[in-house]
Amino acid sequence: MDCLFCKIINREIPSDIVYEDEDVLAFNDINPQAPTHVLLIPKRHVATLNDLKEDDLALVGRMTFSAAKLANEYGFAEDGYRVVMNCNEKGGQSVYHIHMHLMGGRRFTWPAG
Repeated sequence: MDCLFCKIINREIPSDIVYEDEDVLAFNDINPQAPTHVLLIPKRHVATLNDLKEDDLALVGRMTFSAAKLANEYGFAEDGYRVVMNCNEKGGQSVYHIHMHLMGGRRFTWPAG
């Protein structure tokens, strides 16, 4: 498989890993959009949100729980933070392995910017 994130999981490509458990890996984004910008990925390859199955509910829940845990550890949980998942090209997805962006450390506005 030629998936960038699978290669990170398999340690074929180095990354700045900040969290890991049995199901989830988190690392600093190489193009941060906030003072803290972490990507959380499942260790099992799922290309897009559209490819999720009912059996994946716990996996996405684990990703979300891990994002909240990291926000607390980084110290911005109470002030607020942004969690984003993109789906397909028009949704802004550039790597076809589901991932969650955790961004904090600054004020966010809507629409995103």
